[in-house]
Amino acid sequence: MKQPRRIALKAFCTLIALLLVAPVLVVVPMAFTSSRTFQFPPPGFSTQWFSELFSDPAWTESFVLSLKVAGIVVVLATSLGTLGAFALVRGRGRWTTPVSAFLMAPMIVPGVITAIGVYYVFLKWHLAGSFTGFVVAHTALAIPMVVIPVRASLQGFDRRLERAAASLGAGPVATFFHVTVPLLAPGILTGALFAFLVSWDEAIVSLFLASPFSRTLPVQLYQSVTSSLTPTIAAASTVIIAVSTTLLVVAGIIAVRREAKNA
Repeated sequence: MKQPRRIALKAFCTLIALLLVAPVLVVVPMAFTSSRTFQFPPPGFSTQWFSELFSDPAWTESFVLSLKVAGIVVVLATSLGTLGAFALVRGRGRWTTPVSAFLMAPMIVPGVITAIGVYYVFLKWHLAGSFTGFVVAHTALAIPMVVIPVRASLQGFDRRLERAAASLGAGPVATFFHVTVPLLAPGILTGALFAFLVSWDEAIVSLFLASPFSRTLPVQLYQSVTSSLTPTIAAASTVIIAVSTTLLVVAGIIAVRREAKNA
């Protein structure tokens, strides 16, 4: 590609990124306002809303609950999603197509439809409003985000490396953990990061499963917006944005390094 076209493409991408991100970033300066209402630009600088955020039991409990749920979801979704990707790539037969569609269903079905179904089933199983209910629901939503990158890594995997390890005396388990997993680590780690983000940001299904004593951070944020508008909401939004952005940057760095390694 010629240099002027490359510069024009970069400028266009930067403009689109700014248009998409700018409305979200407006929340950040409002989190540091000295005013007791939403004002942009803020009249003064203050961190009092972050102090109120981390001193309010309702916010801190929802923050801790979100971290606990996301931490367990990462382990479960990464394990199950990786196994699912192996089955889809190395499996033979007509079953792979419907199973692949089934695993991708949470990304295709509208969130409200999924939430209604989850709420109906979990209500019968007495999981609505429970910690287990959040973990199971978020794991189901996060599995596709693990299957996609691991499946892509497996499709480019050179299986002669596994045969070479086997020819040197390594058993299937040793080959898997010492050859296959290290080579697939970037894809697995990328999937784990996205699984955390899916659970951390999930609001629709969590809103259906929440109870007065069990709310994730996005649910607490939504219910605070509907009851009172204070800059504490902007502070909570800033925390969510900071965590999500950090993990996305890490995922981007992993992807760039993987492309450089494969080049």
